[in-house]
Amino acid sequence: MIPQKAAQMFSLGQENISPSPASTKGPVRYGELIVLGCNGSLPSGERGRRKSRFALCRRNKSNGVKPSTVHTSCTPQAAKAISNKEQHSISYTLSRAHTVVVEYTHDSNTDMFQIGRSTENPIDFVVTDTVPGGQSFTDAPTIQSTISRFACRIICQRNPPFSARIYAAGFDSSKNIFLGEKAAKWRMHDGHMDGLTTNGVLVMHPRQGFAQDSRPGVWREISVCGNVFTLRETRSAQQRGKMVDSECNQLVDGSLIDLCGATLLWRTAEGLARTPTVKHLEALRQEFNAGRPQCPVGFNTLAFPSMRRKDVLDEKQPWAYLRCGHVHGYHCWGGRRAPEVEAECQERECPMCRAQGPYVPLWLGCEPAFYVDAEGPTHAFVPCGHVCSEKTTAYWSQISLPHGTHAFHAACPFCIHPLRGDTGFVRLIFQSPLD
Repeated sequence: MIPQKAAQMFSLGQENISPSPASTKGPVRYGELIVLGCNGSLPSGERGRRKSRFALCRRNKSNGVKPSTVHTSCTPQAAKAISNKEQHSISYTLSRAHTVVVEYTHDSNTDMFQIGRSTENPIDFVVTDTVPGGQSFTDAPTIQSTISRFACRIICQRNPPFSARIYAAGFDSSKNIFLGEKAAKWRMHDGHMDGLTTNGVLVMHPRQGFAQDSRPGVWREISVCGNVFTLRETRSAQQRGKMVDSECNQLVDGSLIDLCGATLLWRTAEGLARTPTVKHLEALRQEFNAGRPQCPVGFNTLAFPSMRRKDVLDEKQPWAYLRCGHVHGYHCWGGRRAPEVEAECQERECPMCRAQGPYVPLWLGCEPAFYVDAEGPTHAFVPCGHVCSEKTTAYWSQISLPHGTHAFHAACPFCIHPLRGDTGFVRLIFQSPLD
């Protein structure tokens, strides 16, 4: 049973899709950053600058900066640039006796936004580590964070086409960036300095945009000055990768930004205008429930709980055997455990086809920004059971997300749980009511 009617009711361009932010009243919206692994909100709750998504809007007064004077020796002017809390600067320590300081001056044509783990004022979007299963770093305090306190900065053009560019490292409360002796740094052919942060900032731009036909691109590392490099052997290796002159640091709709502990999705204002909204997903949920799918064993009606209760097991919750895709209500076929315990069970035999595999509750994917189309919930990620459209599961199952210092694996965008199986997702088989 597939809610085709809802998908037709809410075709793109109708009122359920947000109008282009550039055409509405209020500040111009450049785009939004969404944390992967957060299914619509942080597990521990949204608090101030620590939240699951952050909108980058044109500021009332520009705060962008651009490089200006370069001090190649420890002069009084260089020392003044570092100590002046009104002056942005980047210091490259080559040795104990030699530091290159680059002054940055105000740029009236750009706005700057900073992302990192620090809660200090210069950080606009506070990001903490995410772990599989929808937990955050605050839920697992024994894990040492690998996200930099001042991880990266995004510079947006205040005028059309409102392009956004990403740079590694952010300015601290004294408006300084320090690259110490151990940090990877070098002098470029034009004489200017550049460098990498300890664990690096990785970016992946999708091919063919962020839509039904999108394909994952190649992961690259972004330097402090915004240059693009192939990946280092490990995240913190001293030797940088090769510079990729044919690519740039401009973000596109669907770009992924990995901060070594959390991965962010960048959606442009134009991309969000073509994306289903929470209202659309709620209509699909209601249309699904109105079809009254049944459990083929207990013949009880199944229904997805409200999106406000997206993480709470409900007595009408759909469950699925992920090897075959058959959808049931919770039942004790082959076991006598409570649902909360059963959710952790690895193997069960489907009473419909005898296929053995994970038997898990199904959860709606509630973060609209992760969807590549506006179709109904027909497929589920394996093994977490998050449900969304076929094209969305197919897209995310192709993307290898950075994991640790040198590993990559595909993961569910709603809970960041690593995917398993041949494809990482399964088509769901619902039974319609018999009456």
